[in-house]
Amino acid sequence: MYKRIRELREDSDKTQKELASVLHCSQQVYSNYELGQRDVPTDILIKIAKYYGVSTDYILGLSDKR
Repeated sequence: MYKRIRELREDSDKTQKELASVLHCSQQVYSNYELGQRDVPTDILIKIAKYYGVSTDYILGLSDKR
């Protein structure tokens, strides 16, 4: 899951700071999500999926279909 979050961000040419702003968290917290050092709360997971227009199943690695 963490790898996909990072790939989605990099593919959209966004910085961690930009995503943190969208998610209303600090850049450090967002970085911890990408590194797998902090669990991604369900509400944040849903916001990330909506932001990128992908399913939560894709982010979680349950599906390869975006």
